Amino acid sequence: MAKRVGILMGGLSGEREVSLRTGEGVAAALEARGHEVVRVVIGPDTAPADLLIRQARLDVAFVALHGRGGEDGCVQGLLEWMGIPYTGSSVIGSALAMDKLKAKELFRLHNVPTPPYYVATARDLAELNELHGSFGFPVVVKPRGEGSSLGVSKASSLEELKEAVRAALAYDETVLVERFVRAMEVHVGVLDGRVLGAIEVVPKSGVYDYHAKYTSGATDYVCPPRLTGTRMGGVLHLAERAVRALGCTGAVRVDLLVTEGENEYVLEVNTLPGMTETSLLPQIAQAAGLDYGALCEAILEGARLHAAIPHRRGRVVPLHEAAAPKSFYPERRSSPRISRAGG
Repeated sequence: MAKRVGILMGGLSGEREVSLRTGEGVAAALEARGHEVVRVVIGPDTAPADLLIRQARLDVAFVALHGRGGEDGCVQGLLEWMGIPYTGSSVIGSALAMDKLKAKELFRLHNVPTPPYYVATARDLAELNELHGSFGFPVVVKPRGEGSSLGVSKASSLEELKEAVRAALAYDETVLVERFVRAMEVHVGVLDGRVLGAIEVVPKSGVYDYHAKYTSGATDYVCPPRLTGTRMGGVLHLAERAVRALGCTGAVRVDLLVTEGENEYVLEVNTLPGMTETSLLPQIAQAAGLDYGALCEAILEGARLHAAIPHRRGRVVPLHEAAAPKSFYPERRSSPRISRAGG
């Protein structure tokens, strides 16, 4: 029996625009392959996500959300309770990967090398000099729980560090100050535990930040990366270890640094990487012989429930019956729309 596939897209995070582009690309690709597709667009001015999903009467959900609420385990937990199989990682895998601090702690526990770091909050601004101590410069400052390099900046002095921490605190209550490692940046694509390949990114500014990701011409891409076969094998194996450390499944992108010496470091694991046709994961898959439509199909085939929650089988409750009292959902203020040049 044909399945009704819901593409969950949009969301409430700062990555809403990229999610809309990802979702539209996936929806078009799956429609072209004969699937019944429903675009479930979640936003600040729509009904709550649970009511939108229930109204759509889905058999399976393709999660194309990015950032908070969509990539951090929240919508995954909702889908588990609703009994709707979904693409990507489980609740805990999604949450751990999105939380940069917890991810780093697990990397260290599993002997997955990651750049040295420390944590700062607003309370630390007055004594940042003492906290930083002999950590050295330059450093990269990033919010603990944001994606798409939002709020990420590089600092080469104490004054720049203070400004960078303030900027990152606009996105999160906790920020990571990470040692800047001069290295090649390599991104590895993994699908259902199988490595697809890798791509090298060369940001012209020297840092693969928000501007470098979404400004046309700001970054060059080399696929496959300019590494020897032996070195490439080590990088791919390290990416697999990082994915296992966090318990991630589905389509995953691992971001790494590869130095001129013998060191490799894992920066983070992205459980819902961008899926526009020019995004990194589709480029990696294309080089591996998997075109965009086939990649979307493969991701969809991996959709499942991860938690053993017993569900009653029966009719889907109509939207007008399922709606909660209005007071349960306070009025939301619209968030500013962010336009981007890339995916």
